[in-house]
This record gives sequence, C-alpha cells and structure tokens, in this order.
Amino acid sequence: MGYTRRRVLAGLGLAGLEAAMSPIKKAAASSPFKSWAAVAGSCPFRLAVISDEITQDFERACQIVSADFGLHWIELRSMWDKNVTKLDAKQVEDARKILAKNNLQVTDIASPLFKTDWPGAPRSSQSEARDQFHADFDASGQDRLLKRCISLCKSFNTDRIRCFDYWRLDDQKPYRAAINAKLQQAAERCAKDNIILLLENEMSCNTATGEESATVLKAIPNRNFMLNWDPGNAAALGSTPYPTGYELLPKDRVGHCHCKDVVSKPDHKYDWAPVGAGSVDWVGQLHALQRDGFHYGLSLETHWRGPGTPEASTRVSMDGLKKTLTKAGISC
Repeated sequence: MGYTRRRVLAGLGLAGLEAAMSPIKKAAASSPFKSWAAVAGSCPFRLAVISDEITQDFERACQIVSADFGLHWIELRSMWDKNVTKLDAKQVEDARKILAKNNLQVTDIASPLFKTDWPGAPRSSQSEARDQFHADFDASGQDRLLKRCISLCKSFNTDRIRCFDYWRLDDQKPYRAAINAKLQQAAERCAKDNIILLLENEMSCNTATGEESATVLKAIPNRNFMLNWDPGNAAALGSTPYPTGYELLPKDRVGHCHCKDVVSKPDHKYDWAPVGAGSVDWVGQLHALQRDGFHYGLSLETHWRGPGTPEASTRVSMDGLKKTLTKAGISC
C-alpha cells in the first residue's frame, strides 16, 4: 500500500495549524502544562511520552517530561542514537540515574521485538531495509532480543515489553498459526519473570486494526499477552479505531495505549497530526478507556513534525492531548 508520512501542514489547514502552534510561541517564557501538572496525581492513567519523540538527548527528554509536562512516566525506545536494547551497561546505569533525578518511572520497554520478516514467507512489501529507531535485528536474533528485553525490564523496574508480529504479508493465512505460536512462546517465556508482553497493532505488521487485534488475542489466551492499543495506527490503515475496532477488544487485555492522530488523504494515504486534530475520536476513546478501568500507560507517540522539530511538535501534541483529556472529563 502506498502509505506516506509527509507533513500534515496542508491537511490541517491554516486556521487549525495556527491554533495548534500557539503553545510554541509561549513555551520559551513559561510552560502551558504547569497548571495541568497540579492535578496529575488524580490521573487514572500512567500518562507518558515516548522519550525519543522529543529528542535523542535522554536527559533533556526526561527534564521536559518531568518539569515541563509534569508527568511521572516515560516510555523507552531509543536514546543517544541507540536503540534501548543496544545500550551498554554504563549507558543503562546513566539512564537509571537520569530517571531517578527526574522522578520518572518507565511504562515499558518499547522494543522492536518481532518487527522483522517472517522466515520462509514471501518478502513483505512493508519490510524495512533501513533502521527502525536504531534497531536492525533480523529474524534469527529474536530470541536473544527477547532475553535482552527481559533483562532491561529488571534494570528499569518495569513489567512490560512491547512487540510486533512481523512485517505485513499480502496473505498471512498460511503463516498465522505459526506466528501465533511464536508469540505465545514468547509470552510464556515472559511469564517466568512476571512480565507482560504487549503486542502493538501496527499498520505495517500483520496485526494492524482492532478487528485483527481481537482475533489474535482470542487465539493467544495467555493472560500476560496483552495489547498495546494504537488507534492512530489503525486509522492510518483506513479502519475506524473507535468505536468500531475498540468495541471488539477484550477490555481487560488492553495493557498499554499509544496516542497520536491521523489525517486521511486520497489513495489510502495519510499524514500524522497533533492529538485532537485528526480523524481519531480521542474524546470518545479516552472516555471509554476510563470507563473500562484502563489504568496503564497512556503514552504520547507524536510522529507529527508540523512545527519542524521533534521537541516543538511534541509540545503541541501534548497540549492537544491535554485539551482532549479535559474534553473527555478526565483530570490528568
């Protein structure tokens, strides 16, 4: 499919962009999140940001998440231009000290586990030749990667590992049972260390929508195998994540949620957008998560780069998430 991640400036329109950009004009003088931070203790979710969506400078990312956004949670994917799974012992210890200094806890290890081609299947049209967030693990290295992720959970005091289910195949039916068996095997390995394995629905992988997620969760009944629900990814594939996709999910097996928004374009293409400025019904989705007792990580995954820099874009999108939470009647 001809997906694109080009900037969303045209799709948002000048008026919408001006409204979205306004927090940036004030950011240098004062943070728009300080009053929000005062009520963060009442938040039903572990409100977080994926650190590298702000900057590869991990210390600065943590300072922004803690001091500017007033949050207590952060998601780890890459830092210092290295995937988190490739950090050496000193870098892990440095990261631990930075987290402690900024009073931050880790929601999960956002690993690239199983984000590769399924062995023996035709090469996926979604197969990435380039790095994915400084990760380049092939199919033969997945068991070692899982072992590394379990070790990192202990180092960063978290009980969750994010994974995928291989690059999307044109016809996954001949391989689906074997893919499920691999995921189940990984979940069983994680269970030995009381770790939750989170499958993210990803538009370039074999589970992309709420409908597909529900099918996989039914096929793999392990209680420590849960979903990293990403409505933006489902919407990018043309699905309606809320209410249609979400209604199909077993609510007690949603173990993490990524927040970003999407603007649909002709020919099945899309652009990313700040939370609240795209097609995802985030007000309804957030209200439903609270209603259904979800209390795990709700993590901003900006992706949008409208203002130009990752940090500026994340500030705008976090402000959009804040306003959307307020519209949903949720204090965070």
